[in-house]
Amino acid sequence: MTKIFAYAAFNETAPLGPFTLERRDLRPHDVKIDILYCGVCHSDIHQVRNEWKSTTFPIVPGHEIVGRVTHVGPDVKAFKVGDFAAVGCLVDSCRTCASCKEHLEQYCENEVVATYNSKDKVDGSLTYGGYSTQIVVDEKFVLQIPKEFKEKDLAAVAPLLCAGITTYSPLKHWKIGKGSRVGVVGIGGLGHMAIKIAHAMGAHVVVFTTSKGKIEDAKRLGADDVVISKNEEELKKLTNSLDFIINTVSVPHNLDAFTGLLKRDGTMCLVGVPEQPHPSPSIVNLIFKRRQIAGSLIGGLKETQEMLNFCGKHHILSDIELIPMQSINKAYERIVKSDVKYRFVIDIASLKA
Repeated sequence: MTKIFAYAAFNETAPLGPFTLERRDLRPHDVKIDILYCGVCHSDIHQVRNEWKSTTFPIVPGHEIVGRVTHVGPDVKAFKVGDFAAVGCLVDSCRTCASCKEHLEQYCENEVVATYNSKDKVDGSLTYGGYSTQIVVDEKFVLQIPKEFKEKDLAAVAPLLCAGITTYSPLKHWKIGKGSRVGVVGIGGLGHMAIKIAHAMGAHVVVFTTSKGKIEDAKRLGADDVVISKNEEELKKLTNSLDFIINTVSVPHNLDAFTGLLKRDGTMCLVGVPEQPHPSPSIVNLIFKRRQIAGSLIGGLKETQEMLNFCGKHHILSDIELIPMQSINKAYERIVKSDVKYRFVIDIASLKA
């Protein structure tokens, strides 16, 4: 076992603070990674504050991890010491169910092991995330950093491990491509990645925001049109016009305003997880155009690697603000106020110091 430094929350009302944890000795297929950067996801806040009522304390968040390999187990084939590597939201699964066999480990029917706030499948210990100096993960759940990304890009690569795959997966599943008309609801950590990825896929991208101040930014990110979602007249002009909507908003809101914009057989996919349920949508709005409201959860390991490769090819990075570990509590406050463009990333060198 190796003792390392981290930041943790010890109860749902306490700020995060210094913590020492132990990483396991390497198993045959394990990779040890010296963490360089870790993105800050809104779900980290939900978990730390126990808003989903599933948190085990102490909790060390962080599932957008980029680092350098320092040690490998004797049976590791895919990585060598010195490689840059990444870890996302999952560190294990049952590997035997139908979903796992189809490379959809995020939907594992038996035993999903999350990067933090979960239980290790072998010894039952609590998993701790990337707000720490090192992590040990089975190589099957470690991802390659595409060669198109240079060392200077690595901090902005980190959010791709959650925000990137959370938006890439539904866009790919619903076959978005050239000629598709795609709506993106919300311009935050997820929304700004959805705009970039949908644009790179060749779609016509319509962005919905409540803030006039984000219009120019949305266009810079790749939006073809920007609509103020509180303006009913602007919304009406888009009735029956969109093939697909990815809704990234993580607070309860009226879904009917957006389902009416879908064409016949169109789908709105929800990827934000609100603390409270959305108001019940109009069934008439769905039935009369055979529209769907669906959901999507991150992606499996194969698809996450595909997403990284796609982003490497198109040089898609997250827009980030790099912070020291010691500023994490202030960053949480700013995320709740939507005061970040568009993802905080922790420089783990600050924790090592």
